[in-house]
Amino acid sequence: MTSTTTYESAVAAAFAASLPTAAPVTARASQVSGDTGDAVIVQFVGEASAQLAVQLFDAETLVDGLSGAPLADRLRDALEASTSTLGAGALGDAVIGDASPLFSNPTAQLFDLQDDADRTVGRLAVVVTRAPAAASSSTRRLHRIAGVEMELTVEIGRTRMSVRDVLDLEPGRIVELDRSAGAPADIKLNGRIIAHGEVVVVDQDYAVRITRILENVEA
Repeated sequence: MTSTTTYESAVAAAFAASLPTAAPVTARASQVSGDTGDAVIVQFVGEASAQLAVQLFDAETLVDGLSGAPLADRLRDALEASTSTLGAGALGDAVIGDASPLFSNPTAQLFDLQDDADRTVGRLAVVVTRAPAAASSSTRRLHRIAGVEMELTVEIGRTRMSVRDVLDLEPGRIVELDRSAGAPADIKLNGRIIAHGEVVVVDQDYAVRITRILENVEA
């Protein structure tokens, strides 16, 4: 089956990779919702249809030598690269407007655009309004995004600590996590949980054996 989240993550990854910035930018699933304020908004119509909204917190992040040009024009190439992962179609004119309806849309996938120092330089909302109906169309679209790299992480647990406790950390200190021994690990694609698995060792390297694919990420 095809995961809708996979397509939206591919759009975000392609957009981040195509941004004209001095340092690489990656797209990671955002925990923020309902953002307000102006953003660059564009619509894509084709084999699949989608709406995108981009907020850049500082236009100086872009190093394209076009500081005097409208932001929508400066982001055009990145927007075209990102929507090309959705298959054949036409990208509409990008406009500056209030993006709060898109960012608060319950079907929107939100992504933080982060630089190599983990600073969030912008935010992207992707709403897929029409997905391919036929399996053959899905296969063709997957082929288009086959070369797009996405971040896959495995999380075995979390904890919360006060600043005082963090400053007291030292070699040998044990930090307890919120998960019992033997519990499945979370497998995340660009920050979103897509499966569960168990940590194993393969040739002295850690690996993860997938034990369950979450149904809510399948289309």
